[in-house]
Order: sequence, then structure tokens, then C-alpha cells
Amino acid sequence: MAPPTPFAGARLLLRRLLSTAAEAVAEAAAPSTDAAAKAAKRKDPRLLYRRLSALGNAAEGSVTRVLNKWVREGGAVRADDLVNHVKELRKYRRHAHALELMDWMVNVKGMNMSFTSHAIRLDLIYKVRGIESAENYFLGLPDPAKNHRTYGALLSCYCSGKMEEKATDVYRKMIELGISSHRLPINNLMSLYMKLGQHMKVDSLFEEMKVKNVKPDSLTCCILMTSYAALNKLDAIEELLNEMKEKDVALGWSAYSTLASIYVNAGLVQKAESALKKLEELVRDDDGRQPFDFLMSLYASAGNLSEVNRVWGVIKAKFYKVTNTSYLGMLQALYKLNDTDRMKQIFEEWESSCENYDVRLTNMMIRAHLKSGVSEEAESFWEKAKEKGADFDSKTCELFLDHYMGKGDMIAALNWVENMTKLPKKAGKLDQDKIHKFHKYFEEHKDAEGAERFCNCLRTLGCIDGKAYESLLRTYLAAGKTNRSLRQQIKDDKIEICYDIGKLLKRMGDKKR
Repeated sequence: MAPPTPFAGARLLLRRLLSTAAEAVAEAAAPSTDAAAKAAKRKDPRLLYRRLSALGNAAEGSVTRVLNKWVREGGAVRADDLVNHVKELRKYRRHAHALELMDWMVNVKGMNMSFTSHAIRLDLIYKVRGIESAENYFLGLPDPAKNHRTYGALLSCYCSGKMEEKATDVYRKMIELGISSHRLPINNLMSLYMKLGQHMKVDSLFEEMKVKNVKPDSLTCCILMTSYAALNKLDAIEELLNEMKEKDVALGWSAYSTLASIYVNAGLVQKAESALKKLEELVRDDDGRQPFDFLMSLYASAGNLSEVNRVWGVIKAKFYKVTNTSYLGMLQALYKLNDTDRMKQIFEEWESSCENYDVRLTNMMIRAHLKSGVSEEAESFWEKAKEKGADFDSKTCELFLDHYMGKGDMIAALNWVENMTKLPKKAGKLDQDKIHKFHKYFEEHKDAEGAERFCNCLRTLGCIDGKAYESLLRTYLAAGKTNRSLRQQIKDDKIEICYDIGKLLKRMGDKKR
């Protein structure tokens, strides 16, 4: 938006001053009305969700603190509202926060879980704490709560984890209990077999649906289309769509998103754009921002910048606030189209109005500039993020590490390995290929100091081993240097001093056994 003219700016300022004065008069004249308004505001559940949403990637305990503060301020906590907040957090993959909210509902407020809530909680436990915790939760449920919803949630966990045997066992149990004749468990199994590449089993489950007279839905269609696409059966997709039409199956926007993606990958751009038009027609008000994020991404994959910009305009006009996720989606779309200048405009717009700094957006800018070979500008994005209190994540480290290693600048790459050691435990990882390249570089360049720094990183990352010490010793020998404390270091790291390490230590002048 263009800045206002001087006269327009003066009028705007005057209106603001008049508005402020009027508000002050109203506040003095009707304090009871103002108090009532504040009380009503405190009861608005949307305000609580905004606080939860603003937490971003905050650590465990942050949700509990927000909820406790809300209650101390007199805010209302109704079970239905809290469950809706859980669903919203799940939608944006904020699983840990959603689970913490459900735990608070039960452990702090003593709220009872409905069968549906039990199923949601089981799914969240799996995503946050793993399958064993999810199994224990299911086993601890009262018998009435072990119904098609919770069995279905457990089946979904096994399917998500590609645990075929456990998934089929649960499905057989559901058949025994007479609770298998629903779309959801069959869809989950179809999804499992598609992931495992067992496409014949996907088809056989679809036939089972027909035998059991279970009506397919939009998700069934998505799974089948994806399975057919993996087999390059585009004709079968067209036949499936006709069958869905004959069965009067209402396909949602996600089905056309899947179809468009398949056509884009097949190079059928015109068909893809036709599917995207249909997608947009099917979007309902309660679908939120997600369909538009998909539209931007798929139009970018189809190479259509004008449609990307049009959809971006729709997002900004339709929603009171553009989320970090939508800004990220726009940056990703423009990255696909190699439009770095437009990316800068969007990033600056986001940066000027963001409530919480999201490092994912900075990473996209870093990625774009590293791709263009402008390392200094990429580094400047990171420096600017640091000034705003942002912290790098594993993706930031990975981007710079891959870039500098690709250029052969191993010292700059080493700096980012050291940054990786500052990440939360297990967040930073180095594969064996990268480790080998570092060892080789330090040996060839006789850089004992660099090799020592790298071994310190490996120790912190939990991947120091005998090969690392062999390389370190060879580097010291090549550099003509010694380190009398190496034998003790090796012992401290609980690494066996094998024949090769012992021989290298002896060559370095360490004759201890």
C-alpha cells in the first residue's frame, strides 16, 4: 500500500486524535460499561487461543503457564472451547502444545474426556511420546472407552508408524468386535499399504469397502489416486473420478489438491490448473487458510506466478491476519519460481508486522540466497535474525553446512558444525559421508587444530568413534605435532585403543600401553 499523501496523513492523524479524546471521555463517563467490556473480553475463548498460537515453538511448560495466567485473570475455561483449541493446534502440527493442553484439562481442572477426546489424546501421545506410551494409554482406558474411535486412533498410530503386523492385528480385533465397518480404519490401512508400496492391497481394501457397502469418501479417493499415480496409471485415476461421481461421493478441496499435484508431476499443466480452479470453488469459510496455502504452492509448481500473486491477494483480503505459515508458503512458492526480489518484498512485509519471529522464514531467505551463490547476503539475514532475538535451528545449520561444504570452504562449514552442537539434544546430526569429508580435508591440509575442533563437535553430538581418533592422529602426524593427552581422551570417550590407534600413538611418541 502506498504511503498517504501529506493531507491524507494529517486527516488520519486528526481522526486518531479525535478518536483518542472521545475514548477518554467515554471511559470517564461510563466506567461500569468499560469494566463489563473487559470482563466480556476475558471470557472470549478466541483470546486464549491467540495467546496459545503466539507461543510458536516454545518449550514444554509454556502452555501450562499461559492457561494458569488466563485463569488467574478470570478467563473462562470451558471443555468445549479447550477441545476446539486442541483441534486448531493439531491442524498446525503443534502436537506437543495440544497434548500439554489436554493434560492440563485432565490433571489440573479434572475434566472428563469424551470418547472422541480420548482418541485425540491417544493420537497426540503417539506423536509426542511414541508408540509405547500410546499403547499404555489405550490399555489404561475403561472398557466403555475402547470403542471404534479409540481402536481407530490406535490403528492410525500403527499405520503412521508403518507397523503392518500390529495394524492388521488391531483391524482383525475391530472386525471381531463388529466395529470395523467404517471408512476411517479402512482408509488408514489403505494409506499404510500405499506407503509400503503394496498397491495391490490398496485395491483389495477398496473392493472390501464395496463388499461391506461402506461408502468411500474424499480421503479414500486421495489415497487411491496417489496409489495409481505411483504405478503411473493416470487412466485409472480418470475412471476412479467417474466412479466417485456415480456413487455421489462429495469430493473436498483436498482431493483436487491431490489431483493437481499428480498432474503437475506428470507435466500436464493445463489439467493441473483445471483441478486447481475446482479446488478453489470447493473451499468453504470454515476450511481456513490451508487450501489457499496449497493453491499457492501448486500454482508455483505449475510455473504460474500471476496465479500465485492472485491467491496471495485473496489470503490478505479474506483473513484478518496473515499467519507466519502463510507467509512461509508464499516464500516457498516464490522460491520455486526463482523470484528472489519478490521474496525480499514479502519477507520485509512479514518482518515489519510479525508478532513472533519465525526462523523458518529466515531459513527460506537464506536458502534462496545460498542457491544464488551470495553467501554474504545469506549470512546477513542470519545476523539480522540474531539481532531480533531469533535462534538458529537444525535447518539453518544444514543449509550453511551443505553450502560451504559444496564450495570446499571446510573452515566455514566447521563453524556451522560447532553451531549445530548448541542445538537441543539430538536436533543436530551429521551423516557418515560428511564426517569422512571433514576427516579427509584436515588430513590433507595438515590442520591439527581444525581436526581437534571437529572431534570436539563429534563428541558433543554423540558420534565420536575410533575412526575419528585414527584420523585425528594421522592429522597430528602429518602436521608434525604431538598431543600427549590424546591417549587419556580416547579412554575418557570409552573407545578401545585397538592395534591401529596404538600404532599411531606410538608413532606420535606416546609409548604407553
